Amino acid sequence: MSKLSRMTSVQDSLLLLASVTDCSSLRDAAQAALSALLPAPVTVYSYLLEDGHLTCEEPQHELRSDGKIQEAVAQQKRVVCSGIPPAELHEEQRPDLAQPLQAHQKVIIAPIMDQGDAIAVLLISCGETCGETDKDLDLLEKHITVACKRVLSLKAKGPLINTSQNHLPAEQDNTANRDLDQRALQLCGSLYDLNAAAVQQKIIQYLEKETKSVCCFLLVSEDSQQLLCQVIGGKVLQEEISLSLFTGNLGKAVKENRSLTQQDLTTGDLQQLSSKLALAVETMLCVPVEDRDTGKVLALLCAFNKEGASRDTEADEYVIQHCVQHTYPVLSCTLALQRERKLQTQCQALLQVATNLFSHLDDVNTLLKKIIAEARNLSNAESCSVFLLDKANEELVATVFNGGMVGDDKTELRIPADQGIAGHVATTGEILNIKDAYSHPLFYCAMDEKTGFHTRNILCFPIKDVNGDTVGVAQLVNKINGPWFNRFDEDLAMAFSVYCGISLAHSLLYQKVIEAQYRSSLSNEMLSFHMKVSDEEVQRLLSRGILPVQEIHPSFAQFSYIPRSLSDDNTATTVISMFEDMGFINTYKIDKNTLARFCLVVKRGYRDPPYHNWMHAFSVAHFCYLLCKNLDMGQYLEDIEIFALFVSCLCHDLDHRGTNNSFQIISKSVLAHLYSSDGSVLEKHHFFQAISILNSEGCNIFDNCSRTSYHRILDLMYTIILATDLAHHLRILDSLQKMATEGYNPNKPQHHELLLCLLMSASDLSDQTKDWKTNHRVAELIYKEFFSQGDREKAMGNTPSDMMDREKAYIPDLQIGFMEHIVLPIFQLLKDLFPGSAELYGSASSNHSRWIHISQKYRAQGLPSKDSLEFLEHEF
Repeated sequence: MSKLSRMTSVQDSLLLLASVTDCSSLRDAAQAALSALLPAPVTVYSYLLEDGHLTCEEPQHELRSDGKIQEAVAQQKRVVCSGIPPAELHEEQRPDLAQPLQAHQKVIIAPIMDQGDAIAVLLISCGETCGETDKDLDLLEKHITVACKRVLSLKAKGPLINTSQNHLPAEQDNTANRDLDQRALQLCGSLYDLNAAAVQQKIIQYLEKETKSVCCFLLVSEDSQQLLCQVIGGKVLQEEISLSLFTGNLGKAVKENRSLTQQDLTTGDLQQLSSKLALAVETMLCVPVEDRDTGKVLALLCAFNKEGASRDTEADEYVIQHCVQHTYPVLSCTLALQRERKLQTQCQALLQVATNLFSHLDDVNTLLKKIIAEARNLSNAESCSVFLLDKANEELVATVFNGGMVGDDKTELRIPADQGIAGHVATTGEILNIKDAYSHPLFYCAMDEKTGFHTRNILCFPIKDVNGDTVGVAQLVNKINGPWFNRFDEDLAMAFSVYCGISLAHSLLYQKVIEAQYRSSLSNEMLSFHMKVSDEEVQRLLSRGILPVQEIHPSFAQFSYIPRSLSDDNTATTVISMFEDMGFINTYKIDKNTLARFCLVVKRGYRDPPYHNWMHAFSVAHFCYLLCKNLDMGQYLEDIEIFALFVSCLCHDLDHRGTNNSFQIISKSVLAHLYSSDGSVLEKHHFFQAISILNSEGCNIFDNCSRTSYHRILDLMYTIILATDLAHHLRILDSLQKMATEGYNPNKPQHHELLLCLLMSASDLSDQTKDWKTNHRVAELIYKEFFSQGDREKAMGNTPSDMMDREKAYIPDLQIGFMEHIVLPIFQLLKDLFPGSAELYGSASSNHSRWIHISQKYRAQGLPSKDSLEFLEHEF
């Protein structure tokens, strides 16, 4: 027999076992099943436990109370032997079972056990067996056990499901019973499908014919919280219907394992049944189907709206009970198979998810979109969001919601890592399944009111890395095909989160590798292009000596001094003089050769755009020097903070390309690839270029600092240089105003950081406090740079902003707006904190007034028609 034919024969035999109702059919079914597994010839004799004795009906006799067979029963295990003593056997059995047997013939004694007791024994005569058949026999014995229990139960006239609430008719016509048995057996013979819905459909069609009602199965979900309907009225539904077990009396039928009629249902039950099943419930009989292994209710078998009657009868209940007795084995097996197939499908889906996720490692946002899409598909959720955990700032960060970006005006959404539902999951690392969002204390309902979206239920689960640490949180909202997310969804979500964690970790690692490649390429480009400094240049710079600042210019240490008036050749020497005058060379034991090389390399680290060049960096560093000298910053900041601030001013625009952050992103520049993940593209580049210089041979001016001081200086520089991003300044503006109102507190670390950022911003905008000639000259440089970027944007096919468009920009108004919204508030804050800086605010205000005057003048004459820089050249 081929393997395929053997498998088919076994399946047919198992279906036959499922329809067994008496000893004769049990023997025939066991004979067929064992013949498919064991070497021929096969003969089977069965003994069933009756009144404490194991009895065989064919031939009729009782098993002896001692002997070889009873020894096997006592051992509770299958025994293979070369025959049984003839005295223990009926004479009709001896040709097949008695010793001695013919060569290659064996006897198997198979006790059928139930909860430690033997309920049957099979004596099997067959050919020589092998070890491969043992597993098959173990499985077959389980099916034979179920069949034996059914036969014994029918013999005792005891139902196999709960009948505590049944009232069977006092007298049943024997002929009618036999006909009913025959029809039930015919039904069992037709239940060969492996599809649970098809099996339910056939059972329902049978019951509808017998009870003259509309019937359906309500399957109890694995978490016992829902009833699931796949077939109703003989029709297989395209999508299963879900009913809640938390309200009404349907839950009691499951919990208490008892039948219900329409009178037992609440109004809520009737409304739920009518709306979900799309039928008006007039009469109803609901019978529980018990799982014989666990004793729990597997399903509710319901009959609705009996034809020509106002209620269901006891006979209807008997028919349903009778049908369940016969069909339960097949039904339970197909439902188990359905669960296995569902699990298999979900495992295959998870493997496909893994494939999909790992094919999008090159971009975190694309990966997050894919995670959201896959999570929604797997769980049938209406929406999904994913938050990544920013441990440094103790925040949850989302850049993608429901497959789309956060919004046009934001690059990301940040929430505290310990607040709300997502924060709770991030903190505890445990999954949270909320069946009713509005009744949960962590749910923030104001968001629904704002958006018009209605949140019913939420499944929020952590995303963890390979070490088990939470790296993010995913939040699924509103189960589509059910009242809420069930235990299966929870298990699936946790399995899914493993793939998410691994893919995110690999994506971030991949991104770091790519960034390292870009950074290396960029550094090599810079060093080879314009950053080589020879020893001769260093010696030439030092040969001039360190001039006292008074000798550079009498008013060098006054706010009125114009650093742009100094020649480019003298700027590096002047920087060294400022290092000396501020005491940094002695305090931090800076080698003069190292300092000279550092200054020259930093100078060469600047490109030559109209405004963001070395002269701008020198002017900013000089203004920082003025603030520290004239406002006695040593009383407010630590010396190491002032040192970091001064060096940051020198480095704050290193390798500026004359274009802004927005241009880097829309042009997809190398810088955008490196730094665009969370904004401040250029500022981060400036900082890392400073680090690159410090790491270059002979340039580390922090070489003699302690390890702790060294790391602190770098941390301070990172904070200070990023403060030159106006977007960053606007984010901290409220905190700066609060500090100015309450007064500076040197004991608060936050005040130190805020003051450093304010001093950096003021230094960066110091040209606005100089005389009018310098102010308008700087404006010309700024707008030349802006318009150059605008021309490049037009060449790319983009539309630049008005301030970048030489044909649309009106410089006076742009300057007025810039000074009113950025410059004057900064110097007002400085004035509030340091009254000695009042002249700076006065100078900026004076320049503001001049721009207003010019704007009014040109508006009266008519705005410039072409190049907006023309009027600057003509006016000044």
